[in-house]
Amino acid sequence: MEGHEQLMKSRVVKVDSEESWDFFIAQANNQGCPVVIHFAASWCMPSVAMNPFFVELALSYQDILFLLVDVDELKKVASKMEIKAMPTFLMMRGGTQVFKLVGANPEEIKKRIDGFLHSIRSNNTI
Repeated sequence: MEGHEQLMKSRVVKVDSEESWDFFIAQANNQGCPVVIHFAASWCMPSVAMNPFFVELALSYQDILFLLVDVDELKKVASKMEIKAMPTFLMMRGGTQVFKLVGANPEEIKKRIDGFLHSIRSNNTI
């Protein structure tokens, strides 16, 4: 899809339009791929501080799509997803929100992703 840029040549995709948001979410849904979204703002220091951690997460979890949304650039997306504070992290699968975490809490984000992936893997082996 044209228009999206890779964040620091990482696996994190910066969403730059509502169209690309719809595209990435639809693509992930079609492929059954979980998505973790970092809703951030350039003026929010905790959001900025979480960017390197988010890039590391994306490298650690190759089977998850990692998206970065600047709430000032994509107000409609932030509103649709009911984002009220930054940073906010969402995990979605199949178009459904699995968890929402507000605040810069790296340990909790990693714990929730691990727990979610464990539950997927457990269900797939039955």
